[in-house]
Amino acid sequence: MAHITSHPLPVLLVDDEPPLLRSASVLLRASGITDVLTLEDSRSVLPLLAEQPVGVLVLDLTMPHLSGQALLERVTAGFPDVPVIVMTATNDLDIAVQCMRGGATDYLVKPVESNRLVSSVRRALEIRALRAEVLSLKDSLLAAKPHDQAAFADIITQSKVMAAIFRYVEAVAPSPQPVLVTGETGTGKELIARALHRLSGRNGEFIAVNVAGLDDSVFADTLFGHARGAYTGADRARDGLIASAADGTLFLDEIGDLSAPSQVKLLRLLQEGTYYPLGVDRPRQCRARVVVATNYDVAERVKAGSFRKDLYYRLRTHHLHLTPLRQRLEDIPLLVNHLLEKAAHTLHKPPPTPPLELYRLLKSYSFPGNVRELEAMIFDAVALHQGSALSLQSFKAAMGAAPLLAEETSPTADFSGLLTVERLPTLDEAEEALVREALRRADGNQGVAAGMLGLSRQALNKRLSRRKERDSATGEDL
Repeated sequence: MAHITSHPLPVLLVDDEPPLLRSASVLLRASGITDVLTLEDSRSVLPLLAEQPVGVLVLDLTMPHLSGQALLERVTAGFPDVPVIVMTATNDLDIAVQCMRGGATDYLVKPVESNRLVSSVRRALEIRALRAEVLSLKDSLLAAKPHDQAAFADIITQSKVMAAIFRYVEAVAPSPQPVLVTGETGTGKELIARALHRLSGRNGEFIAVNVAGLDDSVFADTLFGHARGAYTGADRARDGLIASAADGTLFLDEIGDLSAPSQVKLLRLLQEGTYYPLGVDRPRQCRARVVVATNYDVAERVKAGSFRKDLYYRLRTHHLHLTPLRQRLEDIPLLVNHLLEKAAHTLHKPPPTPPLELYRLLKSYSFPGNVRELEAMIFDAVALHQGSALSLQSFKAAMGAAPLLAEETSPTADFSGLLTVERLPTLDEAEEALVREALRRADGNQGVAAGMLGLSRQALNKRLSRRKERDSATGEDL
């Protein structure tokens, strides 16, 4: 958890009971939250928020002049970045649900336990700081201008590796030579191809076609076209995609699945710069720039004999390999916030608030489907979402039995030495190792770790407590 000094914005306490304001402010200051403002009149809250930023608002529900529920509605509408904690003597489940759906981050019933109030305020301050950090990262990316912003606007990243790829794209964009783009499914290969086209300055269109599953005749007809009467049923001439691209870019996706005869045709096109539509005996000039993409390791396919070596070397004049999401985890906060806004807009819903646990959970996942998989997770979560704070349940269900992220340099992590030839570990030893590993991957967050282990948080807490009791004599701690 971030230290509270990293949150300079003040906490605003609103209640019509002066003794409660004094005791709550003293408690927060004693816990290290030194900047605390208090108001007894709820009518003064909105003017104050308009004059100065506030880190978190803690308000009572039952107040004269302007009730807490009415104030909550106005604050969430006018100042959506300010987290609101409701602290009231009204112990009513329906009202609590209404407040949470109305945008409150927490609902505390008086008298509030000291630790509960402090932890709730700190969590709200963390949410506020995280939102500010995401906005700051976006602004810094735009302000730094290491590349053409418009060309890469569709790719959300702050990764230094991706920035290097962008610079390479800028360097090779004017070249007429073909480009090979490789990377796992969902890493954004077509987005990079479109950026290449934008930066190339070409006057023609960007034409994309997925060649996976096309047999040789369909491949040839799709790319090269045909003359009228070239075959039975060809009652009129058809231009292929090369002609449609003209002076633009022809993007061939899933090139690793191209059949052997089609590979020969593509090689001739790249070598000679000409092609023959079916039924035409005079060559036509190819003016389009060819960009291809695949999620296969093409070099391995060349070794296996399923991909032509000469075509491979012709295609890889310029080669871009896109990094998987699990190797650029720093992009997850930006991507989550961008995709939440996108999903909410598409589904005509207000953008939900992502809990801090979501980022920790996602960073523990390997993402075999990369950004595309993350987008699908978020759209599903937003579609199912009700209220303000986003539930983790759909993410956990989607991650299911898929692999969690392991340290590449230490695949056995905390399990090294646990299994030996001489003996199996005891159940206690195995349990301890599993719990340690889950807590490490979850950055110490017990709720996320419990989800990884298939336990409730209460069950995990019991195991931790038992372990502490056993180790108290030796001073060890889990």
